[in-house]
Amino acid sequence: MSSTGPGTQRREGIPLGSIAGVPVILAYSWFLIAALIVAVFGPQVRDAFPRLGAGAYAVALGYAILLLLSVLAHEAAHALTARAYRWPTSKIVLTLWGGHTQFGDLRSTPGRSLLVALAGPAANFLLAAAGFGVLQLLSRDGVAWLVTFIFVSANLLIGIFNVLPGLPLDGGRIVESAVWKVTGSQERGTVAAGWAGRLIAVLILAAVFIPPYLRGGAPSLSLVLLTALVCGFLWMGAGAAVTNARVRLRLPQVSAGTLMEPALSLPAGAPVGQALRLVREHPNAALILTAPTGQPEAVVDRSALASVPPEQADQVPVSAVARPLAPGAYVPEVAAGQELVSYLAKLQGSEYAVINSDGTVTGLLRQAAVVAAVTGKPVRPRR
Repeated sequence: MSSTGPGTQRREGIPLGSIAGVPVILAYSWFLIAALIVAVFGPQVRDAFPRLGAGAYAVALGYAILLLLSVLAHEAAHALTARAYRWPTSKIVLTLWGGHTQFGDLRSTPGRSLLVALAGPAANFLLAAAGFGVLQLLSRDGVAWLVTFIFVSANLLIGIFNVLPGLPLDGGRIVESAVWKVTGSQERGTVAAGWAGRLIAVLILAAVFIPPYLRGGAPSLSLVLLTALVCGFLWMGAGAAVTNARVRLRLPQVSAGTLMEPALSLPAGAPVGQALRLVREHPNAALILTAPTGQPEAVVDRSALASVPPEQADQVPVSAVARPLAPGAYVPEVAAGQELVSYLAKLQGSEYAVINSDGTVTGLLRQAAVVAAVTGKPVRPRR
């Protein structure tokens, strides 16, 4: 479970309090979208109601705040539904793109995941219904009617957009849960939902650009920019979901025993000559030095070892041609999956000794091998 202290919250945005114990943070990026709403919507209100003058921009700011509250209701619905299932919920962040609710590590089911996801759009549909009821009580020629109408339209748009069946939208959990239920793998469901999200981005682009060109025209610049932003957000979010799911699919196969290079151990006080004999007998094995307690403490540098003059090989300690391991940089052969990756992430250095159940050194694990196994991409060695 990821946690965020007050200092981190202040750097991320402005703390607004909490809902059911879940911190709510207003990201600084939200002010960009608020300024855009005021700049675009303000002149439209002024043209519709000239008597307002500069007050039209205050009305536009009010709409931006109502939109913020709609997003907050959306995210709060996620958080409250998750709390009902006792999911660890770290925080709600309201951002340039709307917002997101961050959950900690959890074990779920397809049904619960789907209900938590769809709770957000359901809240927006309820707000739209409530706003529609208020509209019936207002005069159509008033500012209140205009703001309420836009509030209803915005909540309908947020709700409908978020139920589209592709990640990172909430509706992507429909695809994810269906595939998860059939295959028994949430990760495979996430991959399918991520590709569905990419397809939605392509279809939105096609819907915006193809019809105008068929009529011999072109979409407006503002529509092009808005479409680019939305589709870019969808494509990147879907891509991140697919990548993360593929990493989780590979994690169970990541183990110290399968990724290690064979290694032999010898005491740190042993002479270079002894290390040279081991190298000749086991040319493919790394040499790891151990302290008197048996704890791995260094890795012999083959190049430095070969540079020792033969006449000095029995006088120079092998520790003189070794690079130290970071404190605690050794793992059991059986260490695997998320446990292994999380432990290595806490260590300094890029090399780790591997030991068996008896505490005997059996291998050398390199950070590059773990990264390549987790990401599925080979890591280029540094020059």
